[in-house]
Amino acid sequence: MRNTFVYKGYPARVIFGTGTINQLAEEVELLGIRRALVVSTPDQEADAIGIARRLGLSDECVFPGAAMHTPVDITEKALTKIGMVNADGIVAVGGGSTIGLSKAIALRSDLPQLVVPTTYAGSEMTSILGETAGGAKTTLRSDKVLPETVIYDVDLTMSLPVRLSVTSGMNAIAHATEALYAREKNPVISLMAEEGIRVLARALPAVTQRPDSAEARRDALYGAWLCAMCLQGVGMALHHKLCHTIGGMYELPHAETHTIVLPHAIAYNLRVAGEELAGAARAIGADDAAQGMYDLIRALGVREGLRDFGMPRDGVDAVADAAMASPYWNPRPMEPGAIRGLLARAWAGEPPMVE
Repeated sequence: MRNTFVYKGYPARVIFGTGTINQLAEEVELLGIRRALVVSTPDQEADAIGIARRLGLSDECVFPGAAMHTPVDITEKALTKIGMVNADGIVAVGGGSTIGLSKAIALRSDLPQLVVPTTYAGSEMTSILGETAGGAKTTLRSDKVLPETVIYDVDLTMSLPVRLSVTSGMNAIAHATEALYAREKNPVISLMAEEGIRVLARALPAVTQRPDSAEARRDALYGAWLCAMCLQGVGMALHHKLCHTIGGMYELPHAETHTIVLPHAIAYNLRVAGEELAGAARAIGADDAAQGMYDLIRALGVREGLRDFGMPRDGVDAVADAAMASPYWNPRPMEPGAIRGLLARAWAGEPPMVE
């Protein structure tokens, strides 16, 4: 147990359960929102329209333009729509892309946010925002982007495709794993991290086998919430730096990128953070956290290489150079040769290797 640490709690109202979407109107009213802009991706426009109608709003109060990696130009279009409909708050329904747009609007407008997640990505519980412009992704932390209220409804995740369930769940596990060795790690976050990893590592195989299991879906959503709390409670390190760089440069899907890079980032840090990463190994029932995560990903049927999602081979050097140019803190200093080796294995889908 650490004798010296700092822990900071963040204000947020969380409603978790089944059928909790029925509390939407009440929660919106508690926030003082009278006319919300409901945001979503194009694929979830029907869900957004349904949310708007629950609130007695017309379809003009829906902005279904959210996109991966939160492009700044789309945020500007959403802000224009805010003015057109005279919205005094934001309701977001969807996953990381939609929640990112909601946060980007809040950063620029100070409007309150109510978020209804439909994946396991976890962005809804953090004050972290990543945005892209000109092929580069930048990340910031600001209390202005932390949603005031989050409604978790297990029912809304029942139709989440298995592939997306698995990768967004592994994305959540990545948040908790990195929290175990983060510079700001503390006993509260470490307890939540190990429990979040344990619950998700048990729930995700169950979801793949029985996608209609309410119990498996409930456990996955609960584990995702715990992991998201870990990401909010501490800083990010090598894993997130590499994933943000890859996503910004090549527009690879966010959750899949986190899934593939995770075992390799663990292997990179294992020599200097072995004690902390033992918690992740325990949580997944493995002797080695890096190989255990790789085996879990394979068992879940995820494609194992970044090349499978469109990253070119020469991207290995380009990502390594960009990450080295502005590194995040990491327990093991970033060594150019080892970083390139890590990325080369992640690109090819090879097993992780401790160097």
